[in-house]
Amino acid sequence: MTEKPSKSHGRKAIRPTLKPRELMTPTPDLHGVWKAKIITLFPNAFPGVLGESLTGKALQEGLWQLETVDLRPFGAGKHRNVDDTPAGGGAGMVLRADVLGDAIEHTMADVRGNWPLIYLSPRGRRMDQRMMQNLARCDGMTLLCGRFEGVDERVLEHYGAQEVSLGDFVMTGGEIAAQALIDATVRLLPGVLGNQASTEEESFSSGLLEHPQYTRPADWKGRSIPEVLMSGHHGRIAEWRQKMAEDLTRERRPDIWAEYLKTSAESAD
Repeated sequence: MTEKPSKSHGRKAIRPTLKPRELMTPTPDLHGVWKAKIITLFPNAFPGVLGESLTGKALQEGLWQLETVDLRPFGAGKHRNVDDTPAGGGAGMVLRADVLGDAIEHTMADVRGNWPLIYLSPRGRRMDQRMMQNLARCDGMTLLCGRFEGVDERVLEHYGAQEVSLGDFVMTGGEIAAQALIDATVRLLPGVLGNQASTEEESFSSGLLEHPQYTRPADWKGRSIPEVLMSGHHGRIAEWRQKMAEDLTRERRPDIWAEYLKTSAESAD
């Protein structure tokens, strides 16, 4: 039976279910709070690092939510098979369309608003800060973690899944990429970092890599903090940081530097 949404009482979303619920849970289902749903064969891999530090604290405080959906119970037959050999032959196994379809429809049954379905795939668009900013403005997202040789292409076509990649390399599954995507998105949600300026000044937010950072002690192993940062002159400090950001970007990421120059030129017109 598919769970259906019903009325919300306060922030906690109440839904009918055939399974008994705990009356008190550390992370109850909250109405209207950004949420990440993960379809995976390894639900115990979550929250993982997401349960630590600021993201873990924000999770416990209800600033965002996490739900894992175990793919195995949707498997076919008494052995709950989730994969089969690729059509046309070849090595490895492919996650079945019928199994994934049932899992996706179950997971997406109660979602509302702007809620993308994302498949973590090495052939997808590479993650970047603009993507995270867009995802943080959504109502939530559902992540499909692949395994083996991937998933049946018909699933991606039928549900309009967006393919997203952590980078130009292949991993054994999508769970680590999913955690990276969630972490980079959650930290942009209101209240998670506690200091909005932190997200505005860091790498990529301005189109450049972040300038170098320093702290105490003022002298360490013969290396001193740049004098301008100790001057107290905010204008000079801002100019130095901008120059350092530009120099680093030009040297290390010419692709980002070219895009920055293009955007700056368009803004000036």
